[in-house]
Amino acid sequence: MIQRTPYADAFTYVLLVIGFLLLVGPFAVIIAGASQSFHEVNSVPFSFMPGRELLHNLAAAWTRGNLKDAMVNSLIMASLVTVGKVALSACTAFAIVFFRSPLRHLFFWSVFITLMLPLEVRVVSTYAVAADMMHPFSLLIHAISGIDIGIEWNLLNSYAGLTLPLVATATGTFLYRQFFMTLPAELSEAARMDGAGPVRFFIDMLLPLSRTNMLALTTIMFVYGWNQYLWPLLMVTDPSYKTVMMSLTSLLPADNGTPDWNVTLAGSLIIMLPPLIVVGVLQRWFVRGLISTEK
Repeated sequence: MIQRTPYADAFTYVLLVIGFLLLVGPFAVIIAGASQSFHEVNSVPFSFMPGRELLHNLAAAWTRGNLKDAMVNSLIMASLVTVGKVALSACTAFAIVFFRSPLRHLFFWSVFITLMLPLEVRVVSTYAVAADMMHPFSLLIHAISGIDIGIEWNLLNSYAGLTLPLVATATGTFLYRQFFMTLPAELSEAARMDGAGPVRFFIDMLLPLSRTNMLALTTIMFVYGWNQYLWPLLMVTDPSYKTVMMSLTSLLPADNGTPDWNVTLAGSLIIMLPPLIVVGVLQRWFVRGLISTEK
């Protein structure tokens, strides 16, 4: 048992206050700067007191960054990525845990190792495949039959190109696998005795039991999809498919331009609202899905 003392409690509260200030500090800067005028935001020292130009700065950022279309594109991208990751990881973990294949551990570790390969490492090869989906098949057909196929199919400037390469997730597979392994083996045996096949067992029993984990994973993956910058930057050349992270760069002051950081911070405030709303709504399920031990 951990013994509580006044000094330990005081030290804990000091750490909590420091952590809270470090976390809230950037948000305070954004909120204060987004509501200040041009002269106030560039004054030295910076004032954390809110100004009266919030609505004006929000309107300027919304118009300059074309955030209406960008917000829709990012919402579609984040939603599709989230649904794809949650569904695919659930199916993958189900196959690894409940199908008695001698290679299931090899498959799991092959998926798990990809956690050490971030998007930046595999972005060139992934882009090459997305830019010409038929190229690998053309090489295979040419190697087998010697016939050259001149069909080209790319995913550039499309929602499929923005989402499909990001759907696979080792994190989600790991979370689902760890949860499925805590379920008693008698559960699947009872389902078989009742005549339930694998699909019915998965849909009617496993998915309702894993609702907490599903919502926690939904929170993580929505924020992940919303904050993507590098992949949309490579896949999108048509302005109609720009995401909010790409539009945020257009709000940055130019090197020799007017340093209107108040408009930039107002745009940042708009962009961060959707993930904050998702995290706020699903916060209870997110925490419960990560730390709950009641299975």
